[in-house]
Amino acid sequence: MNQHSFGKRLGLLQNNYHALITRPNETAGPGNGIFDRYFNAILTAEHTPLFWRYDLNEKTNPYLMERYGINAVFNAGAIRWKDKYALVARVEGRDRKSFFAVAESPNGIDNFRFRDYPVRMPGTETRSEKSGMPGLDSQEAGGADTNIYDMRLVQHEDGWIYGIFCSERKDPSAPPGDQSSAVAQCGIARTKDLDSWERLADLQTPSPQQRNVVLHPELVDGKYAFYTRPQDGFINTGSGGGIGFGLSASITNAVIDHETIIDPRSYHTINEAKNGLGPAPIRTPLGWLHLAHGVRNTAAGLRYTLYLFLTDLHDLTKVLYKPAGYFLAPEGEERTGDVSNVVFSNGWIADEDGAVYIYYASSDTRMHVATSSIDRLLDYVVNTPADGLHSAASVAALNRIIDRNKDYDLKGDLRKKEKQTY
Repeated sequence: MNQHSFGKRLGLLQNNYHALITRPNETAGPGNGIFDRYFNAILTAEHTPLFWRYDLNEKTNPYLMERYGINAVFNAGAIRWKDKYALVARVEGRDRKSFFAVAESPNGIDNFRFRDYPVRMPGTETRSEKSGMPGLDSQEAGGADTNIYDMRLVQHEDGWIYGIFCSERKDPSAPPGDQSSAVAQCGIARTKDLDSWERLADLQTPSPQQRNVVLHPELVDGKYAFYTRPQDGFINTGSGGGIGFGLSASITNAVIDHETIIDPRSYHTINEAKNGLGPAPIRTPLGWLHLAHGVRNTAAGLRYTLYLFLTDLHDLTKVLYKPAGYFLAPEGEERTGDVSNVVFSNGWIADEDGAVYIYYASSDTRMHVATSSIDRLLDYVVNTPADGLHSAASVAALNRIIDRNKDYDLKGDLRKKEKQTY
């Protein structure tokens, strides 16, 4: 490629990239009254900086090829940081390795830009590394983590910002030739600026594996409170009963001795296969507002949707309200991607004015935003019927709404009851 062609191609890439990251976002239709979707995804593989993906030196990359391919950007934690809406996204390379990167927006719905460098997350040592067994240096290899992903960001009352994420390693008990069996545990790190991170010891629980662990933003009886998802295997929950809860006296060496299931899995529901908490709950006047994902089996594979529930302000294990069914499910292009028919959220931001920004990924490929408010979400959670767990209960709930609407015309105006004459 000659200099003119190199420069022309580089200019085209730069123009397309600028147009993408500055593209305004607009709400998509009237919505359902609970939240508003937006037309454009807010983060994709193409949103990652050109200088990540390309060697921009013509001498070493004369054809201006991608040198580091990005496969997807998804499952981002979220936090309000210095007047910006900050996401710590899961960025997955074409090599299947995930890492974290910070993207920030001035308004929370568009113009997200990645910081120049991804997060350099310190690793942890395994028992073999501590005992001096041969292997790569812990810093060089990123510690014992083969893969890290799905960070929940928590601004804790102790002053730290915590990142709670999944730390994946190959299952040491896997039979020879098995290159897919894995062990998932809860990694913990903390920061003051989203740049420099201190890695703490992984969470220890009675469960063989942990996924989708969330740190509560406040201390409970002087202890750190965690929402867990106990499971027997990497994919299947096995005897794991749903979303759990437990306390640890320490955060630097967090240990939970007992997990209490607060939101169990149920037969023939959106969370019959498994469920897990999304981001940390939001404190509201009526209770702690939770966003979670539920998974069920279908003929086309696993289907992931999002749902809400509310717990007591003082007894975090007491569920006060839980609407039936899903709150948000994949629609349109959201249904296609690396793992189709999936929406997943591990980040949301509640502003002081009551606005709520819900960040969710679709099909393990891209990030979206939906907006609502504390008032709207509480109205939905409190006044939407709960799941009666059988068809007759669903019909009864629907009939109650129909009966109430008999007194209103199609415009929503109260009908005037005419005098009956005999």
